Amino acid sequence: MTADLITLTDARSPQAEAYRSLRTNLEFSSLDRPIHTLLVTSAAPDEGKSTTLANLGVISAQAGKRVVLLDCDLRRPRLHEFFELSNNLGVTTAILSAETALPLQATNIPNLRVMTSGPLPPNPADLLASVRMKALLEQVAADADLVLLDAPPVITVTDAALLAAKVDGVLLVVSAGQTKREHAQRAKDLLAKVNARLVGAVLTNAALDASVYGAYGQN
Repeated sequence: MTADLITLTDARSPQAEAYRSLRTNLEFSSLDRPIHTLLVTSAAPDEGKSTTLANLGVISAQAGKRVVLLDCDLRRPRLHEFFELSNNLGVTTAILSAETALPLQATNIPNLRVMTSGPLPPNPADLLASVRMKALLEQVAADADLVLLDAPPVITVTDAALLAAKVDGVLLVVSAGQTKREHAQRAKDLLAKVNARLVGAVLTNAALDASVYGAYGQN
């Protein structure tokens, strides 16, 4: 497991507690429209979307949910690195193959499974927009309480927008001091064009306020 999985490496830290709050907020915000499939993306690269997704997956699994992480970033996949898994098979092979067995891999966290990206294709957007991708998502969701999809940044390529129309909700990750306001607004507008349900935003890389946390979470 990598150091990015703060929910495992330092489960009592303020950062880990923030992911628990995120999990709770998502549950309360969707009482009338439960979120079964959630896309996690960002406006631009390197804003922490994959780290956010991985930690949210861990926290949700620890709460007893059957969680599956799908690495749908078929350009710069990272989930196999987080959980130290093989990436020989994954989303791309599941879409292209007629095999019924899904290439899901167990992790050391109970209730948490991962489908890595698989070999990177020359046409990511075409694969993600396909009927087979929709069928794959439905098949995975049938055996899980929560499916989290990692997608490329919204304004960089069309992949996230294509997937956003297939899921119950979208979580947008923005980075403090890095994400430009106009980029975040453009990402929001692009998601709105495909009628995506934007359930909220996550601010990453924000400085901790010691006056708020004090000694809490340190013992």
